[in-house]
Amino acid sequence: MANHASALKRARQSEKIRARNRVQRSTMRSAIKQVQRAVDAGDPSVANVALKAAVKLIDGAGSKHLIHSNQASRRVSRLNASVKAISAA
Repeated sequence: MANHASALKRARQSEKIRARNRVQRSTMRSAIKQVQRAVDAGDPSVANVALKAAVKLIDGAGSKHLIHSNQASRRVSRLNASVKAISAA
């Protein structure tokens, strides 16, 4: 447990940041699942709308170091490929 005033403040800040990160990560994962559901259903129009929303969240998470920037790029690339595959079919 923190004993100094600065350490107590840092613990409070860390808790707030952790809560914010958890919400952002959860929202990002939900958006990815929406894209995957649309792809599984074979609906390209819904998948494109969901992809646009998911890409924005993934890129934001990558730029804020919530996830690694390479991981963000990889996730966007894979989602894009899956949506493209059902659009072509």
